[in-house]
Amino acid sequence: MKTNTIVLGSVFLLLFILFVNGCNTRNSLVEKDVEVTQAWHQVENQYQRRMDLIPNLVAVVKNYADFEKSTLEGVIAARAKATQITIDPSKLDEASIQKFQQAQSAVSSSLGRLIAVAESYPNLKANENFMGLQTQLEGTENRITTARNDYNDIVGKYNKSIRLFPANIWAGMFGFHERQFFEMKDGADTAPDVNTMFKK
Repeated sequence: MKTNTIVLGSVFLLLFILFVNGCNTRNSLVEKDVEVTQAWHQVENQYQRRMDLIPNLVAVVKNYADFEKSTLEGVIAARAKATQITIDPSKLDEASIQKFQQAQSAVSSSLGRLIAVAESYPNLKANENFMGLQTQLEGTENRITTARNDYNDIVGKYNKSIRLFPANIWAGMFGFHERQFFEMKDGADTAPDVNTMFKK
């Protein structure tokens, strides 16, 4: 009888330890998952800040009647396409992030062409509003780079935490999956100077 009590007590103790460990691990993973989501929102916020600057930039450039129409249309079209792409933070998979990146890269390229063409317009380059918007864009590019790096750092820690034993067992049971990194092209880890970005 005494042996049975000891065995039963040991089983309950083991189950209690497993329960506590499972709860603690789940809570920790939830916190890390929330941090990933928050970091992704910061990435989106910085890209949105750039989107918000584009209409003002276009408005300034439009005042120069001889400015290349196709360049302006390219910026407007790229912005319109990028604003249509939204990603559910709980589904940050490779396909979604790649689609988001492609749209944002198109915006970057079109802005780069606009800035490059603006070099041929001394009066536009000297325009106070245009210079101010260039400065804001440069600051935004810096913020985008920082937000992407912060996001990747947090994703790295989260992915590591769900792969380590014994957390990987609980992660599988509770439905935690690896998140996708924001892959950057070579040189994209440093913010470009808007005055020279995308020039060849």
